[in-house]
Amino acid sequence: MEKKVIYAAHVKHPYMHLYIASSEKGLVFVGTDHSSMEELTQYCRRRFPHCEVIEEGSFMKPYISQLIEYLNGQRKEFSLPFDLHGTPFQQEVWKALCDIPYGKTTTYGEVARQIGNPKAVRAVGGAIGSNPLSIVIPCHRVIGKNGSLTGYSGGLDVKKRLLDMEGISLLMS
Repeated sequence: MEKKVIYAAHVKHPYMHLYIASSEKGLVFVGTDHSSMEELTQYCRRRFPHCEVIEEGSFMKPYISQLIEYLNGQRKEFSLPFDLHGTPFQQEVWKALCDIPYGKTTTYGEVARQIGNPKAVRAVGGAIGSNPLSIVIPCHRVIGKNGSLTGYSGGLDVKKRLLDMEGISLLMS
């Protein structure tokens, strides 16, 4: 069996550090400040059991460029290909998250309604928590129904920084 190659990079930006990985098909992982290269590698090996993870900046250049443009306030949307693996429900939720515009927020309940399953609020929260592409699939734009800052796998401090950067002020929960 031929090993799948996963390319990885550690992006050091004054606003935050990112750990990103991509296959030949597209982006597979974006981790923020509370992540690490070790977490990236473990994630990739779970998703692609026989992969080889190689730190390779030149292959990752388009991904790095778009993420830096976002962190610099110069990009509001991403045009990166994804190589996502998840259940059909997770995929549906992640697709809905991509429709949340820059500088706007929505709630878990609204996402559940958007996908046609208004009673699946907790399941939506689980799918959002499993999002492997922080920032690019903007789960940081999902807030509590009372307008408060709620869960974020990358850490609430990171979520708050991302929302502040997009001009969104929220209550701290």
